[in-house]
Amino acid sequence: MTLSDNPPQDGAPNCWQCRHFAVSWDPALPYSCRLMGFKSRIMPAIEVLRADGARCRGFMQKPVPVDRSA
Repeated sequence: MTLSDNPPQDGAPNCWQCRHFAVSWDPALPYSCRLMGFKSRIMPAIEVLRADGARCRGFMQKPVPVDRSA
């Protein structure tokens, strides 16, 4: 794990940048965390912060795509 794999220390990590985040097919619960196996109306990291009082510990930065056009 590199330093860039860790989320910022203030607040919840950005789920859109996490490899475990997914958009659900369910309109009532549009956001999903594949690592923890739940769907939510709000971002999963915020849901974890509200339920546990601690930042999400499962955040893993998505890999940066390689530009192969050069």
